[in-house]
Amino acid sequence: MGNSALKAHLETAQKTGVFQLTGKGLTEFPEDLQKLTSNLRTIDLSNNKIEILPPLIGKFSFLKSLALNNNKLTALPEELCKLKKLETLHLNGNHLRQLPAAFGQLSALKTLSLSGNQLRTVPTQLSGLRHLDVVDLSKNQIQNVPDTVGELQAIELNLNQNQISQISVQISHCPRLKVLRLEENCLELSMLPQSILSDSQISLLAVEGNLFEIKKLRELEGYDKYMERFTATKKKFA
Repeated sequence: MGNSALKAHLETAQKTGVFQLTGKGLTEFPEDLQKLTSNLRTIDLSNNKIEILPPLIGKFSFLKSLALNNNKLTALPEELCKLKKLETLHLNGNHLRQLPAAFGQLSALKTLSLSGNQLRTVPTQLSGLRHLDVVDLSKNQIQNVPDTVGELQAIELNLNQNQISQISVQISHCPRLKVLRLEENCLELSMLPQSILSDSQISLLAVEGNLFEIKKLRELEGYDKYMERFTATKKKFA
């Protein structure tokens, strides 16, 4: 991609606050974006070949949305955690194994998509995020869901297509969790905490494709209580 094309994109971005350059084979984060640190609200560099997100990302203090889906990122810089206005972060289809230690400082974050990475656990840093609505951790290599999940504020947690065989009973204490997706994992029925059914806010539990038949779920104690929540929620949206 030539400099003139990039320049045109930068000029547009200066007016609109949106810089979108997808599927152009970029191998690096465009350094010229530095000129727009106070203009940009949205950056979308999905479907490129970017391997490193540079520390300068921390300077975009007005950024609300950042998308880097389908790149080649293996790590994220700590500086990313300075983005106090960031509400949406899409990093699907990269090679991330963990999140920066200070990730919990992204205090405005509402939507986080990390589908198709190489995470092995539900990152503990997520528990500090108070405005989180949707977390997508599907298609990773997560094997267990730790106790810290009980502090997660999300409304929807997607853990489909992982290798989960153990879930902390604390998940039923999530204060806002309504939708829990656990399809295509390695769960035995005995490993599914019954309190999810009897004693949680969860009104949609998706567990198809695990190591038990769905009809066996209906025999568990607490299933009636879960169905009451499920039905009440359905009525609300009908």
